Amino acid sequence: MSESLVLVEQRGAVRTLTLNRPQALNSFTQAMHVELLAALRAAAADSGVRCLVLTGAGRGFCAGQDLADEGAAPAPEGQPPTDLSVLIERHYKPLCEQLRAMPIPVIAAVNGVAAGAGANIALCCDLVVACESASFIQAFTKIGLLPDSGGTWLLPRLVGRQRALGLALLGDKLPAADAEAMGLIWRCLPDAGFDLTVADMAAKLAAMPTKALVATRSAIDAAQHLSFGESLALEAHEQKALGSSHDYLEGVAAFMTKRAPVFTDR
Repeated sequence: MSESLVLVEQRGAVRTLTLNRPQALNSFTQAMHVELLAALRAAAADSGVRCLVLTGAGRGFCAGQDLADEGAAPAPEGQPPTDLSVLIERHYKPLCEQLRAMPIPVIAAVNGVAAGAGANIALCCDLVVACESASFIQAFTKIGLLPDSGGTWLLPRLVGRQRALGLALLGDKLPAADAEAMGLIWRCLPDAGFDLTVADMAAKLAAMPTKALVATRSAIDAAQHLSFGESLALEAHEQKALGSSHDYLEGVAAFMTKRAPVFTDR
């Protein structure tokens, strides 16, 4: 039996999903898409998971789409052209939407090159951390395409229009340190101890009030399309719900008695 294309590991309340095609820099095939989406949905449905880490096996995070895989490979001469929209609608769109809607915080641990769709799938996660030797490449124009997997939406919101266009049009390799400096990712970390630092960050998030973390992400995303007054109203609405939760009562009680809180809502 062949090894899984997505490895699943659970440590405490942290689940790690590892893209597992290291010989191909973890580039996507349709089979890997199916496994990853199923693994994400399983984590979302499991109350024992309070934080998710997405990373890659070997020396890369994800090199994007495997262009030799069915659905992406150019059609033979004389045949109708390959319809790439089918691949996007069937696999990339539900994958990106699932990542953005997870009921738990999601960390992308970029351990090497993240190119094309691989870069933008990382950016769909809540926090993106990368080792110093990692890089990000919007490789789409190199093969006559435009950024997909949310790239056209994410890039200008993360780094502004000019930097987004520079990254997307030129398709140059962006070192992780530069990605942090321009606000594309949360942190660039030393290669030595990278996995341990990510594990510590994930464990910290897993111990925090999950509902509040997810509500914070949702409100920040929603605020991009709201007026200031509408954002204030949304904050009030969400705060009302959170204020009646166990975690709020626990957090206040722990603060008043000077003890560590134990959050359990999800």
